[in-house]
Amino acid sequence: MTAELYWLALTSLLAATLWIPFVIGIGQSNADGDLPQNFNRPPDLRARPAWVHRAYRAHLNMIEQLVPFAVLVLIAHVAGVSNGVTQLTAAAFFWLRVAHALVMIPNIRAFPLRPVIFTLGWIATLVMGWQVLAA
Repeated sequence: MTAELYWLALTSLLAATLWIPFVIGIGQSNADGDLPQNFNRPPDLRARPAWVHRAYRAHLNMIEQLVPFAVLVLIAHVAGVSNGVTQLTAAAFFWLRVAHALVMIPNIRAFPLRPVIFTLGWIATLVMGWQVLAA
């Protein structure tokens, strides 16, 4: 397994578990019993603590950034593109996504930390794409 695939696997596992804080928050904040019994609609996030909404957004944001990055890593793998830049980019992307969740969910207000982390993840995706297209 290449380093890029290793980091992609870890990032995918992070995405696969990032829903847990949201679900815990929904369960904890359902004291008034307003969750629909047949689950035909999602719970109203406006009626939940702000951190629950941030957990939901952190998960969605993770998926939004993971999909294009994952596609590029897989293209790189199929094309045989693996170098120090792609390896560093894949590792950085994982750690940036960890940092984003750790900053977003508890609402650490060290502006502009969260937008900077998001932007660095986007740049990592662009660098991976550049490496794939330049090969």
